[in-house]
Amino acid sequence: MGKTVQAVIEGYRRVEPHIRYAIAAQFCVQLVNTAYFLLLNYYMDAEGYQDYAIADILSYRFLAVFWLAFPLGLFIKGRRLKPFFLISTILLPVASHVMLIAIAQHWTLTLNVATMIWGLAYMCMQITILPYILLNAKPETHSEAFSLSFLSFSGTICFTGVVNFLLQQIDPALFDERTMLQIVATLAFLGIFFVSRIPNREQLSQKVPLRKITRDYDWGTILRAIIPTLIIAIGAGFTIPVISLFFLNVHGVDSGTFSVMGSITYGMVVCVMLFMPYIKRSFGYRIAITLFQSLAVLALFLLATTEYYKDWVYAVPLATFFYILRQPLMNAAGPMTSELIMYYVGKRNQEIISALNASIWSGSWFISMKLFGLMRQLEYRYVTIFLITVAMYAIGVIWYATIIRTYERRQAAERARKARERRKREVLV
Repeated sequence: MGKTVQAVIEGYRRVEPHIRYAIAAQFCVQLVNTAYFLLLNYYMDAEGYQDYAIADILSYRFLAVFWLAFPLGLFIKGRRLKPFFLISTILLPVASHVMLIAIAQHWTLTLNVATMIWGLAYMCMQITILPYILLNAKPETHSEAFSLSFLSFSGTICFTGVVNFLLQQIDPALFDERTMLQIVATLAFLGIFFVSRIPNREQLSQKVPLRKITRDYDWGTILRAIIPTLIIAIGAGFTIPVISLFFLNVHGVDSGTFSVMGSITYGMVVCVMLFMPYIKRSFGYRIAITLFQSLAVLALFLLATTEYYKDWVYAVPLATFFYILRQPLMNAAGPMTSELIMYYVGKRNQEIISALNASIWSGSWFISMKLFGLMRQLEYRYVTIFLITVAMYAIGVIWYATIIRTYERRQAAERARKARERRKREVLV
């Protein structure tokens, strides 16, 4: 065990300093994202917004990204990515403060516009960070750098959840949801400092003129790669953005308790994710992705069905247990699925696949949020909506398994080809 831990630590030590600064900037952006994930729904509920109205407002964030992520993916090809980090670290905290003011005043138009700008600012980091890592990190550090990038989400949830819980224990009236969101949005400006530490010189990808996009990208491969993302993203949109509303409206869990749950959950995510590069190298993508995702789908099914027995004394503990179990399993596979897809599509398709993934997630979540709001207005139960997610997750996991099989066959064929060429050279010598 000691050798395993030492090997894991050594792997992360090899990650280059400029990659660490980029991920630190991403951490500041994710700090806002996770605080709003944990607390914004509670704050809007306290301000008198119904759950379907909250879903409708959140959908504008995803709508903006849906329309602009793909054009941005085309635009960044062959360009420096550091300026996009800077835009994100400046614009996201500003939009966050505007959102809080608009919610308090019930300025619907301002809130919708600020929410769209929030989504655009977040997109500027999320679309560019993985291509930046692939272009500017050594191949042998890719797995660790990907894991650190994904850990920024889990780590910020742990931080936000613990701080929110502790401050509410000190003075719940002073440190309410709005105050916590204001504090986090202000702290996020630290991302500007980390971006300033990133060198201006970057490894750039090759530009693709717009007139050649139909010819210079492998669209068949890209389509096969994004289908499981599309299926899982639509399903996730019915659940992830509103999971706090499920615990609030079904099980009566308040924001302080949910913050602690989030901290415990994503603390486990951090622990599991740290070992994912080692697990992948030891057991391959089938264990690191397929097994982990399959167990996560089962845990989500068990979580959703707690609504059937919500009045039972053990319903809340069981729902909490399944939630805490589900998150590490699904999130831990995230870096490995991203790495797999990036390798599967090849170098010239990596920027566009990153943009398409962001567009798919946001577009799918926009549609899912609209449908969620409609179903809640029609008084569909949460369990019914969440089971749609379970079904779509299951299909997505199966599709990822087929991609893994195809990629492994391709790698085996490439190794065999190189072995034949090596034998030919030896014969000639």
